[in-house]
Amino acid sequence: MLACLYNDGRLDAFRLLGRVVGPDMSGRGTVLIWKSGLLPYSETFIRHQLDALRRYRPVVVGTHRVDSPMARGTDVIVYGDRSRDRLARRLFVMTGRSARIEAVTRGVRPDLVHAHFGNEGWLIARTAGRSGCPLVVSLHGADVTAAPTAPGSAGARTRRRLRQAFERAAVLVAVSGFIRERAIEWGADPAKVVVQPIGIPLPQPVAIDDPQWDCVFVGRFVAKKGAGDLVAALALIDPRVRPRCLFIGDGPLEAQVRQRAADLGVDATFLGAQPPATVRHHLARARVFVAPSRTAPNGDAEGLPTTVLEASAHALPVVAYRHSGIPEAVEHDRTGLLCAEGDVEQLAAHLARLLDDDQLAGRLGRAGRERVERDFDITRCTAELEHLYDSVLARSTTAVTSVRCDR
Repeated sequence: MLACLYNDGRLDAFRLLGRVVGPDMSGRGTVLIWKSGLLPYSETFIRHQLDALRRYRPVVVGTHRVDSPMARGTDVIVYGDRSRDRLARRLFVMTGRSARIEAVTRGVRPDLVHAHFGNEGWLIARTAGRSGCPLVVSLHGADVTAAPTAPGSAGARTRRRLRQAFERAAVLVAVSGFIRERAIEWGADPAKVVVQPIGIPLPQPVAIDDPQWDCVFVGRFVAKKGAGDLVAALALIDPRVRPRCLFIGDGPLEAQVRQRAADLGVDATFLGAQPPATVRHHLARARVFVAPSRTAPNGDAEGLPTTVLEASAHALPVVAYRHSGIPEAVEHDRTGLLCAEGDVEQLAAHLARLLDDDQLAGRLGRAGRERVERDFDITRCTAELEHLYDSVLARSTTAVTSVRCDR
């Protein structure tokens, strides 16, 4: 682990970094990907984007490792678990200053730095600037919806840091038009904010003659995902039909949603969090995907849920609320059915309609697959991101090649 060698001096840290990162003999550019925690299960989309890079070599750097299948041994972890490391990490989170992270960055010798989430952009901005690297910041959802609306000093600090990240970044990448609008509301220069969905890896379509599930929900059990609305909608459907609904995910509201489903007599199966392969297996065996995402009481909102794209890629029609970036991916009566946010009765009516009309469901599902292939294939989306990297480097007034690791 990188942090261990810092115990004996900086030279050993550089030697380890050379072994972990290694020289780039391919002629590709190098991008330092910054995310403090590497890497939560809920951020699979970040890993997918990294894996899709072709012309830039990603070096993934963070403060600590997360116990998740998304973590990898090649991730560069800056701090260890000893008390002095934990203290240094806390100081970095408070100040955005870390000689250790600056040393790691010099060892990586990146052409540019790409941070995921606005708060992470603030954390790494000083290091990127001191290393002579332009900064790209991706904005995903809560970072520009819930976080800035927090009350008191915490909210004020978040808003101040968010504005600083906006100012220091060369470009801000919003995953949807909705997120772009929120960033501008919080002070981002409109000329800096581009809309670039991450996209998804396209699965091979699988034809299932006898689907196991009438509908499926995939997501964390938190307020903005609206799992409770889905349970309420299922209870409104004619009990003689009794849709079989699969819930995949976990979270603080799971027990509450389970109990509500039992109280209402809903035919619901809860699998908990599952690896991507298992999720894909069940999506291929469902008839309809339901995404009742809504704005949480604290203002948290979706950016563009990747689960919606994944469902469409499996040719599933989508039933959802008109929430955040969802209408940018789901076209009403073309690739799915949308209704007003919080309209549980209409959510139930849309679901019942699709379960009763296989021809309509098939038409919407096929159109959804075509839409994802055209606009949300991660290979194409990531190629566009790399073109954005090119333009950022071309515009940069910093003589990157002269400062990379010369300090």
